[in-house]
Amino acid sequence: MGAKIVIVGGVAAGPKAACRVKRLMQDAEVTIIDQDTLFSYGGCGIPYYVSGDVSDEAELRSTSFHMVRNEDFFEDAKGVLVKSGTRATAINRQNKTVKVQNVASGAEEDIPYDTLMIATGSRPFVLPIPGADLDGVFTISDLHKAIEIKDRIAKGKVGKAVVIGGGAIGLEMAEAFKDLWGVETSVVEFMPQVLPRIVDSPMASMLTKHMRDNDVDIFLGEGATEIVGENGKVTGLRTAKRTLEADIVIMAAGVRPRTEIAVEAGLQTSPMGAIVVNERMQTSDPSIYAAGDCIEVMHLVSGKKFYAPLGSLANKEGRVAGDNMAGIPSKFKGAVGSFIMKAFDVCIGATGLSLEVALAEGFDADVALTAPSDRAHFFPTESIVCFQMVFDRRTRKVLGLQGFGPMGDGISARIDAAAAYISMGATIDDFGTLEMAYAPPFSAAIDSINAIAYVADNLCDGRLHKTTLESFLVWMDDFSTQPDWIALDIRHPIEAGPCVEKFGVDKWCAIPYNEIRKRFKELPLDKKLIILCDAGTRSFEIQSFLKSVGVDQTLVLSGGFNMLRRMGIDWYPGK
Repeated sequence: MGAKIVIVGGVAAGPKAACRVKRLMQDAEVTIIDQDTLFSYGGCGIPYYVSGDVSDEAELRSTSFHMVRNEDFFEDAKGVLVKSGTRATAINRQNKTVKVQNVASGAEEDIPYDTLMIATGSRPFVLPIPGADLDGVFTISDLHKAIEIKDRIAKGKVGKAVVIGGGAIGLEMAEAFKDLWGVETSVVEFMPQVLPRIVDSPMASMLTKHMRDNDVDIFLGEGATEIVGENGKVTGLRTAKRTLEADIVIMAAGVRPRTEIAVEAGLQTSPMGAIVVNERMQTSDPSIYAAGDCIEVMHLVSGKKFYAPLGSLANKEGRVAGDNMAGIPSKFKGAVGSFIMKAFDVCIGATGLSLEVALAEGFDADVALTAPSDRAHFFPTESIVCFQMVFDRRTRKVLGLQGFGPMGDGISARIDAAAAYISMGATIDDFGTLEMAYAPPFSAAIDSINAIAYVADNLCDGRLHKTTLESFLVWMDDFSTQPDWIALDIRHPIEAGPCVEKFGVDKWCAIPYNEIRKRFKELPLDKKLIILCDAGTRSFEIQSFLKSVGVDQTLVLSGGFNMLRRMGIDWYPGK
């Protein structure tokens, strides 16, 4: 036999590396060690298994040609030995052995290696609150727990569910409970918005409204203080503000890298506890590699290491580790943190940095917002999509892109294109000329990714002057905060009329877009005009015209009413 390759961890990065090594070195003796009896499954598919979109858990463990990835499959089809139900307990770097223990029998043995890879993944963070150990409290950590959750629902044991955590997994689980099973579902999130640090407030607000419109209760800015129960079984969740009844509680408060075996072996780890690797996925011991949710990687925008527990990255990292273990120099340069999720009939995605993170990292960051049509306006299935571009004013580099819109490939395609461009350091100008495939059923002639770049270009060059959504909403809640402001609504009178009626002509002036050039002298020039339309495009055009006739005190509300409607603004008359 050739080189002895031992891989600890059998979910994503581990099997990918094992199969890559075996393809490149058929004489290698490749062994995967995993403490679970179910391994090499698509963990990101667990919410969809619970929801019923994936009918059988075996589908999460199957190949694209419908073979279940079990011990026999790896040995017969891949030539890889899998020791499942076997826990790796220690690494002896001097002797190059891994001590393992059979979970069922307790029997121990030392397995020698020439090259070792650690792919131990992550573990869910369990909140240190009373009641966390009650029957009916679950984390989303493995397939066994997913099977148990679905079994309880299917048997009618779950009428009310509470999810702790408004991140992607928490929201996906909330949808899973509500959409198919009709379970009364609540989400409790400690931060003031869902998907904190992943997307910014406008996008998060749109997602929150949509979840609530689909009867998922979301409570923001509330921390779970206690899980309550009777006779050892969960009955509810308590926060500082309320007690929610529950037959099941899902703790989805994030994950932490599982690196105890690496720490005990003396390998270098980061302050957050992730294994430190170089671009070849080597640890501080050149004979030991690591990949997947147990490591940190370079963020290609911030230039700093970050933690990105994503199955897509784990597979890429696993292939790079496999290359290098087989003697092929290969590099994983880093990532930009691309993300997308569905929520009932919409989706939300992001790549790169949010505005909040970009400002914290010291960038001269700003955002452009737009809400155009996702395809030609005359095509029957045309819908509105909302985009936010984060950019650096000094360098004009695009730092991030966020999108929200109907479920489909429209958002995904733009996020994917942006991820590729952002990873190469692309500027606003690059995005403005980015070529996207065009046909009316798929996009507008001016693609939405180009359109958002045009907005950013106008902002960066000082042609467009805007107010933020946050500032505008503060004013709408209390007009006294900006007494010199007045809204200039340039939409059709049928659309603008209810706002004029509600707020009065002293706060809401309505002149249609196509009449401004003739009627601009009617405007109250002692006020600062906040120009509003549906998406913001016409508002900028009117701002430009007004400036040409000496009306300089204007601001545009980018994204306009298309975004306001989707954010669930209470004061909007058409609500």
